[in-house]
Amino acid sequence: MLTVFKQIFVWWNQQTLGTRIYTFLNGKFVGQDEFGNKYYQNTKKNKRWVIYKGEIDASKISNEWFSWIHFTKNKIELNKNTTRYKWQKKHSPNMTGTSEAYHPNKKSNEIKKKYSTWKD
Repeated sequence: MLTVFKQIFVWWNQQTLGTRIYTFLNGKFVGQDEFGNKYYQNTKKNKRWVIYKGEIDASKISNEWFSWIHFTKNKIELNKNTTRYKWQKKHSPNMTGTSEAYHPNKKSNEIKKKYSTWKD
């Protein structure tokens, strides 16, 4: 019962019931990326969308699918033979607002101020 309630009202967890019905009726499955996200399109209304695996995070769209979902190119650039170099990092989600967020002067979980207040 709780999962049905979450699918109807909680859009930030996963797809809602409305998205599931729209995808079933109008969606044509195009493909799936390495993160498990599924990509659909509707040719009548020229719409494209993604069903995320797990929590919804727009930064989880892979590079190969980014241009397709934003209508930059109409073909999907899936190169399975693409070599990955040592300097290339694996995908990491957007960590803004968390304790793991990047800060250039962050040392041992401590941020020093560049100024001192006049009150002591």
